[in-house]
This record gives sequence, structure tokens and C-alpha cells, in this order.
Amino acid sequence: MSIDLREFYQASDPSRTLFVNHSSDSKYYIDFSSVRGGDILGKLKQKITFFKPNEPTCTLFTGHIGCGKSTELLRLQAELEKLGFHVVYFESSDDLEMTDVDIADVLLAIARRVSQSLDKITLESPNKFNELLQGAWKVLNSEVTAGKVKLPVLGDVGLSADKDKFSLSMGIGEITAKMKNDPALREKLNQYLAPQKTKLLEAINQELLEPAIAKLKQQGKNGLVVIVDNLDRIDNRAKPWGRPQQEYLFVDQGEFLTKLNCHLIYTMPLSLKFSNDYGMLTQRFPEDPKVLPMVPVQWSDGSVHTQGMSLMQQMVLARAFPDITPEERLSKVTEIFDSAASLERLCKMSGGHVRDVLRLLNTWIMEEMSLPLTRETLEQVIRSRRNEIMLPISEDEWQLLRHVKERKKVSDDHGYQKLIRSRFVFEYRDGGESWFDVNPVLAEARELQ
Repeated sequence: MSIDLREFYQASDPSRTLFVNHSSDSKYYIDFSSVRGGDILGKLKQKITFFKPNEPTCTLFTGHIGCGKSTELLRLQAELEKLGFHVVYFESSDDLEMTDVDIADVLLAIARRVSQSLDKITLESPNKFNELLQGAWKVLNSEVTAGKVKLPVLGDVGLSADKDKFSLSMGIGEITAKMKNDPALREKLNQYLAPQKTKLLEAINQELLEPAIAKLKQQGKNGLVVIVDNLDRIDNRAKPWGRPQQEYLFVDQGEFLTKLNCHLIYTMPLSLKFSNDYGMLTQRFPEDPKVLPMVPVQWSDGSVHTQGMSLMQQMVLARAFPDITPEERLSKVTEIFDSAASLERLCKMSGGHVRDVLRLLNTWIMEEMSLPLTRETLEQVIRSRRNEIMLPISEDEWQLLRHVKERKKVSDDHGYQKLIRSRFVFEYRDGGESWFDVNPVLAEARELQ
């Protein structure tokens, strides 16, 4: 069976999220739980389905951007749906301006997505919510220069095409679409909503979530789960009063994130684990954040992690040979690579980061344009990647990287937060304990020798 280079390239697209409940994607999925410290999402599923099916739960889920969180969350969605839960999964980056997020923005996004997913369920007229939306629309109307933009008259917001049915998702959508790309309108709206956060929360709970769950249970469902993905990607620039945005949202406003009366899962920036405010964050939420660690391809002493390396190689080989067994794939390594050592080198230089291994592979395929892929071209790709990520590193940061390389530890220093956020340093788990190492692409830089 000959390998189609274009199909191999497309299958290794690093920006592609696997929908494991689709048969076309499930054959690419590799279960890394055995080397990641257990089935983290499986335990979360048990909490929702067995331990607390009828009580609201709230979980923070974190890990390096690109380590596979979205794929795992989509797998969790599919498993929860099979067990009779109504699951609303959405990527918050589609709804929010990630450089400027307020708590009201997040609550409105959740309310819109939930109401949108329940379009076949008739709820009572949400009077409190309607009142809040009309007030918000009045604020937006007052900010638009007369005659420049035609807006619906007050009272029309949220009306569906037949003009007699109030649509919550439509009402919120009209407002959030208006403010997403206009910082001035966004500021005005948040000034209006900020003092009314408690009222907004009550409206969402009493007029949307609680009646929706009751209707879902009448239909034989077991409950409602909301998964808010990509919230770990919010920018960490300072708010106008100086507070970093990530600390503001998850620490200062964290209590509001926990108060929605359904099962909630939010992705959280990994760098917050290294913030001075992390202790305060854990007080705001009912339990510590769940971490999806890297796939270990070597131990902290530098020796090969046999099981992790084997699974990482299977992830790469499955992109070329999705329809055969793992054992058969291993017999075909030299159809793709000039040697098994080149495949191992690729996996080692990714540091066990699933998106990075695909990024390197994808670039390697494009540079080589033929099979088998050669070690010489791989080394060029690695050097090019190293040069690219070295550019913004300051001398102080090089010093911090030397400490990580030597000690395999980080502290809660602000500098380390940036190293984690920039993926210059990776976190691994070994027997429940964390250790850290420099991104292998960077580790070979002259500055760290």
C-alpha cells in the first residue's frame, strides 16, 4: 500500500482537533492516559455521572496549549452524551475578545450557547434576563451616532422572525456581536453589567439553567454539562487598573464562575499554577485544577521513557497508517522515514507535546516533498524552529532556563510564568509528582550548553 503524501500531510495538520466520536478521526486517536498519570477525564466523568449527577460541579482543566486538551474534552463530551447527559461544548475564543475578557462576557457566552443548544425546548419568558438585555441594548444604542448605524428599536432585541417569540440566544447574540469588535462599546457594556453580576447570575440560573435541566430530565436526560474550551488562551495583559487579566478572571471573579447551577468545566491557563495568587485561586474553586501533563518521552535523568516514546511514535505512524494495527505500523517505519532513529529523534525533540510533534512533522513533509523523510531535512527543520522561538528570549530568561535544565524545577516567580506560557518549559508527571524541563528544541541552543 503506497502512502499518499498529500493525505499524510493533511492528517498531520497541527491545528486539527480530533473528534474521536467520528470514525474518520477515532483511528488517529492514541490514549496517553497510561503515561500521563491516569485517566484524568475518566475520573471527571465519574464525578459528574456517579458521585454528583444531581448537584452542580465546577472543574478547572489545564495543561500546555496544544497538549491535547480539546481532543480529550471532545472525547469526554461524547462519553457523557452516551450516558444521557446534554452537553454544551464551545470554544470561548469564538465568542470572546481574548485580549479583553470580563466575567459578564463569560456568563453571557455560556447563557447564549446553552439557550442556542436548547432551541427545541420551550422555556417560560425570561423576564429578568429580558430586562437586563434591554438595558444593555439601551446602553449600546446610546453609544452609536445617530444615522450612522441602523439598530433595532428598544424592545425588538431578541425577537425572532415571527416577532412574538423571545429568543434568548438571539438577544444575547445581537449584543455580544456588537461589542466583540468594538472596545469602547465593550467597556460601556461591562460598566453597565459589572454592578449587576449577581442579578445576571440569578437570571441565568432561575430563568435558563434550572428550568432547562427540569425539561431535559422530563425527556429522560440525566443533566446538563457545559464545557468552556479555550479560556486558557486569554491574554495576560493588565487590566486598566493594573491587574493581569488571567488573575482577574480566575481569582478575583472566580467565585462567579462556580455559581452556575449545572456541571461546568473551564480550561484555565497553565501559567496560573505558578502565580503568587494560586493559593487564592484554589480557595475560589471547589477543588484543585486538573492538569493534563505532557507525554513523557524521556525521564528526568535524560534516559528514554520507553512507554511514552512508543505511544508518541504510534501517534505519528497512525497519521500515515490509520487502518492497521500498532504492530503492523512498526514494520512500516522505513516507508516513511529513512530510519527508526529519525522517528525517535522527531518524538524526542517534540518533548512529548502532541501539537509540536505534528508541527515538526508537517513542516518536514513540506520541506522534503517525498518519502522517505530524511534525517538531514529534520535537523534543518529543528534548527529553523529553534531560531524562531529563541528570538524573544532575554538574558534573564536564559538564566532561568539554565536553572530549569539543571534542577528540573520552577518556582512561582513571574519569569517562570512566562516560560510556561511561551512553552519554553514543559511540565511532566512521575508517580504523581511534577518535574520540569526545557523544551528540547531550545535545550540544544548554545546558550544552554
